[in-house]
Amino acid sequence: MTMIKNEDVTAAFDEVAPRYDLMVALNPGYHVHLRSAAHALVEWLPGPALRAAGSDVSILDLGCGSGASTRAVLQAAQAAGLRSSIVGVDASLAMLEQARAKQWPAGVRFEMGQAEKIAWSRYEWELDDPIDGVFAAYLFRNVADRDAVLAGIFDVLADGGVLVAQEYSITGSRPWVHALWSAVCWLVVIPLGWLTSRRTRLYRYLWRSVRSFDSIQTFVDRLYRAGFADVEVRTPPGWQRGILHTFRARKPPAVS
Repeated sequence: MTMIKNEDVTAAFDEVAPRYDLMVALNPGYHVHLRSAAHALVEWLPGPALRAAGSDVSILDLGCGSGASTRAVLQAAQAAGLRSSIVGVDASLAMLEQARAKQWPAGVRFEMGQAEKIAWSRYEWELDDPIDGVFAAYLFRNVADRDAVLAGIFDVLADGGVLVAQEYSITGSRPWVHALWSAVCWLVVIPLGWLTSRRTRLYRYLWRSVRSFDSIQTFVDRLYRAGFADVEVRTPPGWQRGILHTFRARKPPAVS
């Protein structure tokens, strides 16, 4: 099947944005898994004892959508006692409008942009200094040049900075995993998409894009080629075990 183009992906997010939060709330594990991935990011960020007095940790939430991932990162940082500066970036204006409409503390802001253009858009997003962490939940299936995006992330990270990417991956899995994914999409996700927004384009794309996304090893190899080290992969318990994966990696510290 032909994948829809990136601009069509953005349009598909735009058309469901007003009801997207309701849709993901119907997935009982969605916010739990976001929080788990956000904690994985914060675990590797510099703690208060290692930072200059009064300084914040800086985090880029790339592909922030309606702000659910931003909220997970913010809460994880607060739970760890970290003062944080968080920038959420997304290509969908309608999703950003949903994010901006929520209540946020000082230090959280949202910018419109594409992950593929991170190398030259970072200054438009006012990311002049290297940042401590990048969070990318459900982003990489939607970018055409994944290696270029990883290279851009590597470039904006400070030495020792952390990347956490959360994504569905079933390529190379056993046939029953593919069958389970298709059953969940066609019997649950796509019908719920119709009920909540009278739209199914995004959720049919979800089904197709997961089937064609990188295998776990392929994405791990991309991380290493981009220069990352200490790559880890975890998968949650429950029906999404072996389907949903959290990748964590670090930009190596500078050699003194």
